[in-house]
Amino acid sequence: MPKVYQYRLYPTKVQVSTLNNTLNICRKVYNNTLALRRDSWDYDQKNISCFGSHYYLKQWKEEFPELKTVYSQVLQDVQLRVDLAFKAFFRRCKSGETPGYPRFKSKGRYDSITYPQFGFKIFNNFIKFSKIGEIETVFHRPVGGTIKQINIRKNSNNKWFVSIICDNVPNHPFPKSSDCVGIDVGLKTFATLSNGKFVENPRFYRKEEKELTRVQRKHSLIKCKETRNVVARVYERISNKRENFTQQLSRDLINNYGTICFEKLNIKDMVQTPRMGKSILDAAWNKLIQYTSYKAEDAGRTVVLVDPTNTSQMCSRCGKIVAKDLSVRIHDCPYCGLKIDRDLNASINILRLGLQSLGKTHKSSTS
Repeated sequence: MPKVYQYRLYPTKVQVSTLNNTLNICRKVYNNTLALRRDSWDYDQKNISCFGSHYYLKQWKEEFPELKTVYSQVLQDVQLRVDLAFKAFFRRCKSGETPGYPRFKSKGRYDSITYPQFGFKIFNNFIKFSKIGEIETVFHRPVGGTIKQINIRKNSNNKWFVSIICDNVPNHPFPKSSDCVGIDVGLKTFATLSNGKFVENPRFYRKEEKELTRVQRKHSLIKCKETRNVVARVYERISNKRENFTQQLSRDLINNYGTICFEKLNIKDMVQTPRMGKSILDAAWNKLIQYTSYKAEDAGRTVVLVDPTNTSQMCSRCGKIVAKDLSVRIHDCPYCGLKIDRDLNASINILRLGLQSLGKTHKSSTS
């Protein structure tokens, strides 16, 4: 599996101007390529492939010399993005969906540059990009493996980041561990572990909601760049807190358990639940599962996703179904007398199902 290393870039004022100019040129090439392919089909019933669009790129460089200020493979990648947008559109059409047609990029809606193979060089605390120059980079950890691609991205607060995609990254396996855990994620408690540990829900968005409402109201009254940036900073603060929380929790799980079992949740459908969608998105369960999974691969740990059907309703001791509403927080089994927290009961069931899928057995503390 490719591994992505992300670092913060600190370009000079001249380099920021060059980067912004590059983004603007890439946006224009994207729009021109989209218009070319659309018009070719509408008027001539001809489909222009990604490779075919590269031919027109050569002509555009003669007509618009500013295109020559951008590295050639960066512009080719822009046309590849258009091709991927069309492929995704047709794929969704064939599957019976009603997708929107690929859209043109308005100003400020194109925020990344890709060097797919060449045109960059890493040394010391700098990365040299063709046609841009040497940009200071904070390498908080070393790059491993073979570099396949580099992406430069500007976020909503005008901060610049680089993502380095690498193949053949050596793993760093941990000592083998027989400890295993089932994890039930929720809203009242972010995570309940089958060994009885609970992780409180930090509710980062909810805690910042009043501040966010205040700055958004101000921006709606005074529409300017400064108020828009204030709103963006609040969103960034929430995102950073959530990112740090899930990264640290996933690292703690990998450090302590050899086998980790989660439910295979359908977040897309769950957020449609009335009055719960915002809280579900705030909890970021998918982030925890995603981060734990890729760290497990590097550490030689095992992550198992199990079917969530009846994990909360089934008694973890006798296996009988005990129906209960979401408001009922205690599992009280009338068959065997087990009385424990609802989420703890579910996490024990998740662990059992996960180990069964691996051909293992586990004797829970409730047996």
